[in-house]
Amino acid sequence: MTQPLSPAAPNRVLHIDFYFDFVCPWCLIGKRNLEAAIAALEARWPHVSVQVAWHSVELLPHTPVGGLPYEAFYLARLGSAQAVAQRRAQVRQAARAAGVELAFERIRVLPNTAAAHKLVAHTTELGGGRYRGTHAELIERLFTAYFIEGEDIGDAATLSRIARECGVDDAASASQSRAHGATNRVDGVPYFVFDGRYTLSGAQPPQVLIEAMLHAADLTQAHDHEA
Repeated sequence: MTQPLSPAAPNRVLHIDFYFDFVCPWCLIGKRNLEAAIAALEARWPHVSVQVAWHSVELLPHTPVGGLPYEAFYLARLGSAQAVAQRRAQVRQAARAAGVELAFERIRVLPNTAAAHKLVAHTTELGGGRYRGTHAELIERLFTAYFIEGEDIGDAATLSRIARECGVDDAASASQSRAHGATNRVDGVPYFVFDGRYTLSGAQPPQVLIEAMLHAADLTQAHDHEA
């Protein structure tokens, strides 16, 4: 039987792989829900440390480098203005529950996200020092730039500016060239893998993610015992 760990027990590191694309609003919602779940878990189980690895998935790799008109794309994709409005209402409701106010009306361009993913990969490759954690900050900034500020995150100049805002002053060259293809293959995003053993798909609420983390960290029985 798994026993509750004492505060003096060695730290348990839980690894989570998060698969995403910047043009997917459910990925931003999933990211915020994951962050809320991690904060709750680490507050309750201070001996558990959660480490997140971010993985790029291009949902629409054949999007032209210059992007596509946003409204026209989704009108063609969903078939009618009514269908677009219904889908957006559904997404907005889930986003608000996660503390995000989406601004679809500001978005003009559906971007090709290869360069944005390449930029994030560049900050990851830079490693430690002052760049430690920068890729997570950059991911958040790119999401908010697109879904809240309506910026074209496929534009090289926009990516370079965002990179500088996040303290990455030598990333301009990384944002100029297009990455080729997705770096990982999954059926859909957002997609979560916990300690390489348990998976979840979709923008799951924080409590579902907490339960998955407890299960992956072998803390489920201790949690049930204390409950």
